Amino acid sequence: MQMSRKQSGFTLIEIAIVLVIIGLLLGGVLKGQELINSAKVKNFAQDFKQVPLFIYGYQDKYRALPGDDKGVDGTANGRFGTAGTPCAPPAAGKCATGSGTIDGAYNSTAITDESYVFWQHVRLAGLAAGSTTTTDSTYAPVNADGGRIGIQSTAPIATMTSSYFVCSDGIQGKFAKQLDTTMDDGNPFTGSMRVALGPYTGTPLPAVVNEAAIVDGTTYVVCLGL
Repeated sequence: MQMSRKQSGFTLIEIAIVLVIIGLLLGGVLKGQELINSAKVKNFAQDFKQVPLFIYGYQDKYRALPGDDKGVDGTANGRFGTAGTPCAPPAAGKCATGSGTIDGAYNSTAITDESYVFWQHVRLAGLAAGSTTTTDSTYAPVNADGGRIGIQSTAPIATMTSSYFVCSDGIQGKFAKQLDTTMDDGNPFTGSMRVALGPYTGTPLPAVVNEAAIVDGTTYVVCLGL
């Protein structure tokens, strides 16, 4: 007597169910990544929006520019007494000169640069959170990807014209494109926001000519003119 053998394997229905499950999992992962990316762009955008508020709030309170503020007694730290001792002598020509500009590079780490002292002033004024000790490792503000955030008065990107420039670096190309679309005209070579390949070392960077020239995984310097 010959025994019959059953063929084992997946039915079409079982395969279809597995494929649907895989599709749902992939869709969930992609959607989750999309939400993470969207949240990161919102964080970057918030950085750019906050800095002007710090300037306007400080000017309204003290009638001076943060970083450039000479204080009530004409000295670099007179505004905040012993709490504000950020500056090397104003005779250096860069620190708290009261010139109406914020001298120094946005990514400076020099205590003699107004762009670096800017953060101590807005924090001592109660406008921003963070350390007021200029030598603290957490003093210099960073964005969601760890790149520097800052402000300066000279154009960091060659095609820009404005009074002040807020910059943030270490931003991946895919986020830089979304930022320009969200906050400006979607063209990194025109408008108030520009994108450039860094690093910035004091010499104006050439702006990226168009969105197609931006590589998603490459990091860029993004600046907004105020």
